[in-house]
Amino acid sequence: MRALMVQGTGSNVGKSLLVAGLCRVFARKGLKVRPFKPQNMSNNAAVTADGGEIGRAQALQARAAGVAPSVHMNPVLLKPQSEIGSQVVVQGRVVGTAKAREYQSWKPRLMQAVLDSFSRLSDEADLVLVEGAGSASEVNLRAGDIANMGFARAANVPVVLVGDIDRGGVIASLVGTKAVLDAADAAMIRGFIVNRFRGDPALFDSGMQFVAERTGWPALGLVPHFADAARLPAEDGLGLRREGRKGSVVIAVPVTPWISNFDDLDPLREEPGVEVVLVEPGEPLPADAALVLLPGSKTTINDLLFIRRQGWDTDLKAHVRRGGRVLGLCGGYQMLGQRIDDPFGIEGEAGRSIEGLGLLDVATTLTAKKRLEAVAGTSVDGVPLSGYEMHIGETTGPDALRQPFAQLANGHADGAISANGRVVGTYVHGLFADDRQRSRWLKLLEAETSDLAYETLVDDILDRFAVHLETHLDCERLFALSAG
Repeated sequence: MRALMVQGTGSNVGKSLLVAGLCRVFARKGLKVRPFKPQNMSNNAAVTADGGEIGRAQALQARAAGVAPSVHMNPVLLKPQSEIGSQVVVQGRVVGTAKAREYQSWKPRLMQAVLDSFSRLSDEADLVLVEGAGSASEVNLRAGDIANMGFARAANVPVVLVGDIDRGGVIASLVGTKAVLDAADAAMIRGFIVNRFRGDPALFDSGMQFVAERTGWPALGLVPHFADAARLPAEDGLGLRREGRKGSVVIAVPVTPWISNFDDLDPLREEPGVEVVLVEPGEPLPADAALVLLPGSKTTINDLLFIRRQGWDTDLKAHVRRGGRVLGLCGGYQMLGQRIDDPFGIEGEAGRSIEGLGLLDVATTLTAKKRLEAVAGTSVDGVPLSGYEMHIGETTGPDALRQPFAQLANGHADGAISANGRVVGTYVHGLFADDRQRSRWLKLLEAETSDLAYETLVDDILDRFAVHLETHLDCERLFALSAG
């Protein structure tokens, strides 16, 4: 078994996509490749084949490697619930919540789960590609670290360091990382990559040489900017705000603080007849929207309160009176009902109850048990659907009983439709990645339809990105370095 870890000089330097691209590079060479990220922080998560959840980036990397996602690919997932605290998911299952300071004391025992998962993947792989988290130079977090050098040292995995030239200061960030690292940590780094270069590569030859001379690390490649990488499912909020197409039909999406699983929007952004408009705090919902889409939420009650503070609840009711449509996905579905009850304090104080938006005659009770599963079925008009559920809470009421949105293959009814048919709620994520359902919704909105095959598009981008990396990186040397 070989392993190589990709760490970064900072967050959002392109580690996730580089690992996905390299997974596809080596999988195309016939190797059994597995992605791995010891610790991730993201509210964009994916359901795994073994019934747990991991970060969305690791699910994309698994896809790039041609394997089903597993909880062992991301053994520790932190899902932020407040400015200072997160839900902690270990090997796919929620084990509790912790504030940032408290979490530091958890790390020693979490390292055991991390090393266990890494060992399991190693047993089934020719090559494990490991992604670090944040910055390798966060020496203030080095004690007990499980995400970067702490893991690399514990598992004896060689490291490649990535800097992002598009952010500026890449020479200083690479050289500075060497300067602040402990000597034993720095010795784990076997080379560096400069990512997202724009322009004439020859103009940066001296820059690559300078970094190599100052650090003693060999240069492994200068990767030009690959624009289509932004069209792949994103891990964090920077991906949420990428631009889509400008179509004639507007779908408005209120942006709340704890929005989750917003990759549900990606297939809609690819449609030529659709313009996805992100409505930022302080802005009204656009009057010309054909559909207002309320996405998932990590803390539904807090996001619902936020919607009220923005006045979007009033805008939503006016939108429905004008004949507009509303779709709530997961947490958005829960918000559309008459009430949300939290008897066990899942999202804060136990026993709290909050009035919903009142656009569906249903009510939700938050429960400790989390549903995580892939689903398939048909919507009310007989159109097939596939996706996944990832939620806490049970939603019931007259609209759900009278007219559910879908009948699922597992025998359950899902969602609800209002009496006037203009408001829909569902727990199914990934609805628009299914070409059949996306086409159904475009016809309802009287939008231009296309022949987009979304899943094929994602695989095509991964293939082209792999070719891009093979052109600009020394992949043979990377593979040799993975031997340790």
